[in-house]
Amino acid sequence: MSKQTIDTSGFTLAKGTQLKGDDFFEVKVLENITVAVVCDGVGSAMQGAEAAKRVSHFLVHSLKNRPRSWSMEKSIKHFIENINRVLYLESMEEYEREELVTTMTLVVIEGDRLYGANVGDSRIYLKRKEGFTQLSYDHAMEEEGMEGVLTAAIGLETTVDPYYFENNLQAKDQILLCSDGLYTVLSEKVLAEGLHMGASFLVKKASKAYDDKLPDDTTAVVLEIKELDPRLQLKQSDLIIEEKYKVGDVIDGYKLVKALIQNNRTWLAVNKGVQYVIKFSPAEAIEDESILDFFVKEVWMAKRLKAGFFPKAVIPKKRTHRYYIMSYVDGVSLKEFVAKKPITVDMSIALAQFLLNMSQFLSKLDLVHGDIKPENIIVTKRKEKFVFKMVDFGSITEAYTNVSRAGTPSYLAPERFEQAPISEQTEVYAIGVTLYEALTQKFPFGEIEPFQNPSFEKTPIHPTKMNAKIPDWFESVILRAIETNTDKRYHNYSEMLYEINNPQRVKPYFDKNLSFIERNEMMVYKVGFIVMFILNIVQILF
Repeated sequence: MSKQTIDTSGFTLAKGTQLKGDDFFEVKVLENITVAVVCDGVGSAMQGAEAAKRVSHFLVHSLKNRPRSWSMEKSIKHFIENINRVLYLESMEEYEREELVTTMTLVVIEGDRLYGANVGDSRIYLKRKEGFTQLSYDHAMEEEGMEGVLTAAIGLETTVDPYYFENNLQAKDQILLCSDGLYTVLSEKVLAEGLHMGASFLVKKASKAYDDKLPDDTTAVVLEIKELDPRLQLKQSDLIIEEKYKVGDVIDGYKLVKALIQNNRTWLAVNKGVQYVIKFSPAEAIEDESILDFFVKEVWMAKRLKAGFFPKAVIPKKRTHRYYIMSYVDGVSLKEFVAKKPITVDMSIALAQFLLNMSQFLSKLDLVHGDIKPENIIVTKRKEKFVFKMVDFGSITEAYTNVSRAGTPSYLAPERFEQAPISEQTEVYAIGVTLYEALTQKFPFGEIEPFQNPSFEKTPIHPTKMNAKIPDWFESVILRAIETNTDKRYHNYSEMLYEINNPQRVKPYFDKNLSFIERNEMMVYKVGFIVMFILNIVQILF
């Protein structure tokens, strides 16, 4: 599931008048999966709260980074067994008894599939239309007088046998994970009726039943499937992927004319006299599912992003091969355009406005481009005026999800080399580098090679020293955009766009390494002139 197709909420309250309880929950909506965990630290154990927190963190982190070759079932069971063993052995070594003990419920949503597991008596429910079903299994005794006594928990024994299940999901499904503090207070009927109000509503409703003095720590997490991920249908289509395409091939009426990229997967094509760009899936997608997923995501993004910033993209309904079609933009890349000479100041201002407006459009969808650079910007003409188009849908991703060095090194913000996620600030940096290069034909910190660990200590040369036509205010904007100190860099697109649209509001930018005289050159000249003037008057008088 993607961030656009699932809503999540979570809430917890401690029992009685306590400020902190033994429950812990965590929900992470990642690029390809959603993970939710609820743990109820066993109250009779001294370290139950610590165990609950550690189990939640461990499972979310492990599933986020699970080996792609592992099935989800293998991953879930393996990670549960690992954390169980760690907590049990640690308890025996430090306390000589079971102290790091907690119940655990876990769900993972991937595509239209729900995976779940539980150990102990915390529960998982699924509401579908009028039905409300418990999917988990209570590891607890049922004998009279022994109700609620756990027969299994994380950290209770050297090994653990979690209850595991899988189900298909449907649009509008609602999933509830909760500790026993919730379902022992509210009936299943009340839970089902209040589920659409979210986790906070359910927990507070339980609290009110006891005059806000709950008898047990109470936690709920609610996941609502707004719609099934549209990428599923794109991926599951039975389409051909040829290892090689050549000039003259006709694919569903599109005749291949010329390869536009060296890998021969992006072509200029003609259909009924009209030129198009056709982009095929990488040949490696035949064997590598991760590459297929990456291309499916690109196709989905291309289809979804209908705005003038990008070429129009369509997916033919009756296609037989795995590809998508884009409108052909007659122009050259900005990289080629500036190879001969830098662009004009007016054109660079228009470029800045284009990139920032495009980025703001993406941010409304919680997206970032991820690879802003001159190679991905097409310069074309409309009514004798230069305009821009952004290409490469493959790099577009959800904001704050990608912590790799995905992108082109020379345009990556310094923090991206330290595993910081892609954000508005890192995109602002890429825009700044693009403007710097377009106006000077140079990189502010030199060209950075893949796998290089660059140093950003050296202050970049001011653009005006290489291009005297750049106004001081625009130089200040560019230098603030490529500032290595994130506290001094623009924090968002709107801040930078405002200054570009209001040059009179731009404050001068100064290098942190410059001397006082260099930073206040005009003031020094004025003060010097006044001092010399006074001295001359004094000499005349005396």
